[in-house]
Amino acid sequence: MIETLQGSINWLEKHPDLHMAAGLFVLIIVAWFGNAVVKRLLVRGLMRALMASPLGRDETLSNNTVIARLSNVIPALIISVGITYVPQLPDVLISIIQNVANAFVVLTVALAINGALSVINIIYEKRPGSHLKPIKGYIQVLKIIVYVVAAILIIATLIDRSPVILLSGLGAMAAVLMLVFQDTLLSLVASMQISSNDIVRVGDWVEMPSLNADGDVIDIALHTIKIQNWDKTITTIPTRKFITDSFKNWRGMQESGGRRIMRNILLDQQSIGFLTDEEKKRLRGFRLLRDYLENKQKEIDEWNKALEDDGHVAINTRRITNLGTFRAYVLNYLKNHKGIHQEMTMMVRQLSPTPDGLPLQVYGFTNTVAWAEYEGIQSDIFDHLLSILPEFGLRVYQHPSGLDVRELRHVITDLNQRDMDNPSTE
Repeated sequence: MIETLQGSINWLEKHPDLHMAAGLFVLIIVAWFGNAVVKRLLVRGLMRALMASPLGRDETLSNNTVIARLSNVIPALIISVGITYVPQLPDVLISIIQNVANAFVVLTVALAINGALSVINIIYEKRPGSHLKPIKGYIQVLKIIVYVVAAILIIATLIDRSPVILLSGLGAMAAVLMLVFQDTLLSLVASMQISSNDIVRVGDWVEMPSLNADGDVIDIALHTIKIQNWDKTITTIPTRKFITDSFKNWRGMQESGGRRIMRNILLDQQSIGFLTDEEKKRLRGFRLLRDYLENKQKEIDEWNKALEDDGHVAINTRRITNLGTFRAYVLNYLKNHKGIHQEMTMMVRQLSPTPDGLPLQVYGFTNTVAWAEYEGIQSDIFDHLLSILPEFGLRVYQHPSGLDVRELRHVITDLNQRDMDNPSTE
């Protein structure tokens, strides 16, 4: 058998092309066999160990290709070393194949490192409170560095030169690199400021009118921050915009446990006046006004009594107004409402009169920050207040509508008809 093998080798040496082809074929077979052995033994063994751990139960981590990528290094190394033993192969071709194989090793290792960084980010995001200090931006910076270093090493390997030579040339290209990576550098600085100052977190409700963004932050990356608007659209905003532009973060409201109500009721100023004795007697039947009317009447009686003779003139005296009584009613109504936060600011105040009426502002906070519940509480309050206004002799101001104009037209028509039926005599 040895003699037969020796004879085959002697015969191949007489045919250089076949000898070289046979050597390449053997090298490819060895590389394939090495790849298969590594994947079957190393990769499967590591995957089984990973599946037995808590991390392996996570589908995202178990499907990661870091280990599979590293197994591709073995056949590349076999080719890089074994190509020198292939007979009749030109030195130039050997050098080219070695350089390509080594460059492939560098690329594979870089991809594996970046895959490992992604795994680190996934594991970190599963920790409680990870959204308070996201590291996705820093992971992306490390990935860029890995890719830049890998690119330099790959180019140096392919041209068979030292990486130091390429790095020395990069000094002259610093200005160009600063221009190319301008957005990356600005985003990196912005990400560090956002993280250190706790400006934005994943899950925050932010509002940036300049970019039509109003919704929840769903992702914070190096270059961009994604916001899911209330209409379910996604707005992507450059990270640096959260440093250079103004925006509103509703996190403080959500953490406080109360959401503000600040809405006006426009009152017809001609409906404001003093209460008569009959009206005061009727309003004393309101449980929320009983104490107020008694205390207010006592205070006014003492004031008027001090006027002595001037107190006989009505214009010199103080009297209870329907507007002041209504303000007291609204404030007591809020204090007894189960949906209003009783430990936060609460008041009912007048604003400056306007051509559209006298604004009466209701200011307070609900005891919930849920949007739907907040709107329901606010609507219930103003449903009640608008409905009970006539009990105080007050009217809501609104501009005349088409129906008002038609009714006015009917009134004018009736008056004209009455004048025609009863003509005046001179």
